[in-house]
Formats: sequence, structure tokens, C-alpha cells
Amino acid sequence: MASFAAANLSATLFTLPGFPGLEEMHQWIGILIFSSYLVATLGNCTILYVIWTEPGLHQPMYVLLPQPCFGHHHDLGLCPPTTMPTVMGVLWFQLRDISKGPCIAQLFIVHSFSFMESAVLFAMALDRFLAICYPLRYTVLLTTSRVLRIGLVLLLRSTTLLVAPMLFLLHFPYCPGATLSHSYCLHQDVIRLACTNTAFNTFYGLIVIVLTLGSDLLFILISYSLILKTVLGMTSGKEGYHKALGTCVSASAPVPGLLVQLLGLSIVHRFGQHAPPLLHVIMGNFYILLPPLMNPIIYSIKTKQIYSKILRLVSLKRV
Repeated sequence: MASFAAANLSATLFTLPGFPGLEEMHQWIGILIFSSYLVATLGNCTILYVIWTEPGLHQPMYVLLPQPCFGHHHDLGLCPPTTMPTVMGVLWFQLRDISKGPCIAQLFIVHSFSFMESAVLFAMALDRFLAICYPLRYTVLLTTSRVLRIGLVLLLRSTTLLVAPMLFLLHFPYCPGATLSHSYCLHQDVIRLACTNTAFNTFYGLIVIVLTLGSDLLFILISYSLILKTVLGMTSGKEGYHKALGTCVSASAPVPGLLVQLLGLSIVHRFGQHAPPLLHVIMGNFYILLPPLMNPIIYSIKTKQIYSKILRLVSLKRV
């Protein structure tokens, strides 16, 4: 009877790994990760403060910019309530177990924010397309209230599509002694531990990725292609080409980062079964740390108003 109860208990718990082979360095790795998160938090809060206090940034385009700071799956909207506590718990306090309910709630938030980031990049591509290709109608087509409604629709899309697979995960039986690949929960990581047929989740997940991330990426590529064509049509010569290229590169700077994160982690999970466990852990931590560190730099450099305001804050000069 005791062994049966223990088996049931183990089937509802997942084991979170640390850094295999580097257990003696967990304290120092934890300090590095936590320090990176504090730097990312400071950077994203600075961007939000600048947008809030700078009247020239109270435009539809800049309504979208705070969303990567809160909506990005690694930034302020995610790390505090979800991934960072479990990562720090593993590295600093040896808290290796997480129950099924909190784990599935965590992965629901992680993937919701992943879709939300893609949606924000979609909305920003739409904004740049209208601003450059239809400048005279921009303020009519893209009002602040319309941007907020677009944001609400994209938020609902990012969450409702995940409800069905999450409900299945809650009711799946899991093999005792299940060990995850990361120090937090992801759908593709948890589903491989289920002791049942997971065809629906696998097929549904693929369809959702194609229909959401795939369609967002296609629209983004089309938008920036049309922007490039429009800018080249308005200018000529080598200078015009450089201006057009600079416009597209600046506007689309976050897109390669999203692709590298999603594709890199997906490839490791789907085709890296024989890869060293340490690779999975490193990829997982890059997945939650790199974007929040890079986003403040990208959005401040590509937006002159934000960049100049930050310089004034740093130099403590009043305008």
C-alpha cells in the first residue's frame, strides 16, 4: 500500500535539473543568472519610464513598445511569477521537485508570452507598414484606441489557443520519477514524460505554431519587403538604398532574436534526444535570459527619442 502511494506521489511530481556536471558551481551560476535578470529588469523599467514621461512618445507606435517589456516571455511579465523562482530554487536551495499543477500553470504562461511576443512584432510591423507606405492616412488608420483593441485581440489569441492542450496535460498520467530538461516547465518537455497517447497535443501544437508564429512571420516579412520597396521608390542612388536598408533593419531588429530562440529550443527538443543534458539546460536559460537583456538595447538604439532621453537621464541633465 505504501509503495502504491509513493508511486502515485512520484507520478504527480516532476524533477527539475540543475547544470549537469557543474553542481559545485550552482551558487555562482545562480548569482550570474540573477544578476542578469536584475540588469534586464532595470533596462526594461527604464524603457517604460522613458515612454511614460516623454510626451513625444505618446503615439500609437510607442504604445506597442512597452509590450515587449511586459509581454515578452522572458521579461518583466514572466520571470518574477514563473521561471526565475524555480531556476533560483534549483541553483540556490536544491528545490528540485515541482508538482504537476504549478508546472502546467508555468508552461501555460511561458508559451502564452511566447505567442504574445510574436503578436507584438506582428503589430509593430503593421505600424511601420502603415506609417511608411500610407503616411497621410496613418493617424486615421492607426489610432491609439485601435492599437489597444488590436493588442487585446492578440492577447486573447495568445492565451485561448493554449487552453485545450493545457487541459489535456492536466489529465495525462505521468511516469514516476519524471525528470525535465530545464529548471522550469515547457510543453514539449512535459509532454514527453506522459505515459499515454499524446498525439493530440503534438499535432495541435504543430498546427498552432504554423497558424500563429508562421502567419505572423509571413506577414512581418511581407510588410518589411513592401516597406523596403516603398523607401527605395522614394529615394534613389546609393544613399537611398542605405536609407531603405537601415529603415528595415532597424524596424525588424527583434525578429531574428525571436526566430533563434524558438527554433533553437524546438530543434534541441525534437531532434536532440541524444544531445548532452547540459546543452538542454544552457539553451533553456538562454531562452529566458537573452531577450530581456537585448530588448532594451534594441528599442533604445532604434528609437532616437528613447535613446536621447536615456542619455539625458544618465548625464543627469534637465531638458
